[in-house]
Amino acid sequence: MKNANQPVLSGKEQWKILARLLTYTAPFKKQIAIAFILLLIMIAGDVAGPILIKVFIDDFLTPRTFPYEPLVALASAYIVIQVGNVFITYFQLMKFQEIALKIIQQLRVDVFSRVQTLGMRYFDQTPAGSIVSRVTNDTEAIKEMFVSVLVGFIQSAFLIVGIFIAMFILNVRLALFCLVILPVIFLIMKTYRKYSSVFYQDLRERLSQLNAKLAESLSGMTMIQAFRQEERMQKEFGDTNQHHYNAGMKNIKIDGLLLRPAIDLVYVLALMIVLSFFGITSFSAAGGIEIGVLYAFISYLDRFFEPINQVMQRLSIFQQAIVAASRVFLLLDEKEAAPKQERVENAHISKGEIEFKDVTFSYDGKQDVLKNISFTARPGETIALVGHTGSGKSSIINLLMRFYEFNNGQILIDGVSIKQFKEETLREKIGLVLQDPFLFFGTITSNIKLYNQSISQNDVKKAAEFVQAHTFIEKLPDQYEQKVVERGTTFSSGQRQLVAFARTIAASPKILVLDEATANIDTETEEAIQIALERMRRGRTTIAIAHRLSTIQDAELILVLHQGEIVERGNHQELLKRKGLYHKMYLLQNGLAEEQEIS
Repeated sequence: MKNANQPVLSGKEQWKILARLLTYTAPFKKQIAIAFILLLIMIAGDVAGPILIKVFIDDFLTPRTFPYEPLVALASAYIVIQVGNVFITYFQLMKFQEIALKIIQQLRVDVFSRVQTLGMRYFDQTPAGSIVSRVTNDTEAIKEMFVSVLVGFIQSAFLIVGIFIAMFILNVRLALFCLVILPVIFLIMKTYRKYSSVFYQDLRERLSQLNAKLAESLSGMTMIQAFRQEERMQKEFGDTNQHHYNAGMKNIKIDGLLLRPAIDLVYVLALMIVLSFFGITSFSAAGGIEIGVLYAFISYLDRFFEPINQVMQRLSIFQQAIVAASRVFLLLDEKEAAPKQERVENAHISKGEIEFKDVTFSYDGKQDVLKNISFTARPGETIALVGHTGSGKSSIINLLMRFYEFNNGQILIDGVSIKQFKEETLREKIGLVLQDPFLFFGTITSNIKLYNQSISQNDVKKAAEFVQAHTFIEKLPDQYEQKVVERGTTFSSGQRQLVAFARTIAASPKILVLDEATANIDTETEEAIQIALERMRRGRTTIAIAHRLSTIQDAELILVLHQGEIVERGNHQELLKRKGLYHKMYLLQNGLAEEQEIS
């Protein structure tokens, strides 16, 4: 699997990833400023509460004096602060959450948009489940960081600063004693971040592998059941799931050791320091500290460790998010993009003449799958590509469609390099029909139009009639508005192929590319399709891959490929007279090879 073993992220790399994530906050500066102001007001109210109670204890409760007006004023201030904090907390949390969700919304759009622009090489090397995991699970982990972690970190940091300011105002020596606990807490956090980064990275990779295994199983369920592979697939999935469980247990163990238990221990030690200081100073000649100050300090300690505990708990989410973000950014930074066009503005396809000039191509940069391919398809001609599996037929189509980049040789359309056309021009003027057509979720109409607003409903019907698809569509309950489920699995292979033909004709391409387009259609339907194809090819240049030689006998030129080279070329009759590879293929397909040997 590509990127299956990512290197462990160093502390410096983690901070770089965090900084890159924070760039997504730039469009929300005004909203963030409002949220921060609300946060500061909330923290000020939170810090003021213990001070008001300290005043009540030391100024009223201890001396046993209870004047009415000051007490009412003190109580009123306390109640107003607490009630006000409830509303302010609600609004500032809502504001932060709204910003976080908008950021993740944009990040997901960026990731999905990037996936659409990646080259076919990337999809050849990366399991679909792994990509799905990055777009869904990994962005969800990042969302949790923005929603709860960063907001919690900021809130906790402000609260801790406010608490220490209040402590120093109350008693400098006692506040200095409490400062001793900060290095201990930072040491625990650093240790946790160091080890959890490794464990969480392993966990995210295992989750990605689970998704990849699940996606493979679902897409290949027919073959799994047909060849009785259920037990093997269950074992492989179980092994992957066990590895995920082991990675999860490592995270749980480090969380259980270094999160709340460790911080609670430090809290107990800090409480012992405060109480010991109070006890020792009470015996000194200068006298002890006031009971109200002691209450305020213990209250502040409790409020201080609560955000610390929250921060430690959220460190777990933070580490997951950083690892997830690194995986998402790897996808965003993927250099295996779709071939780029040089875009000559006035380049357009009018006649549809195709010319390959000494084209050599390799998928992996090591082994050539096409070697010095040269041929010309004149306007209106049909060029058929035949050969055994792996001979390079589909590679020629992949290059013509600009699915892959090539560096050796030239491919010209109307005398212009295909690298100089706009992508829109190539896609509009070249119609592709694959052996296994893909139907989108929607309706028959939407699958023929593909949301092209220039194609009317009347055009859809004419295209369907042209390819003989209208007959079966009219028999459907909802006809052209019949629902199509994912991949069109409720339709037969022949019906899906007919819809794909209609889709191609509706777009009025100048060039047709057919990859064994009649392979999944029954004999009766094929006869009708052959008539439609003959009409389709008039005035259009056609490149057709054919396994059944009977379907391309009327082609103007047949190219016979073997191991990436054109070994024979000519029309049907010329190739039969040569008695070469094409002649052997023809005899085999017509069951004449054995008869010839016997005679």
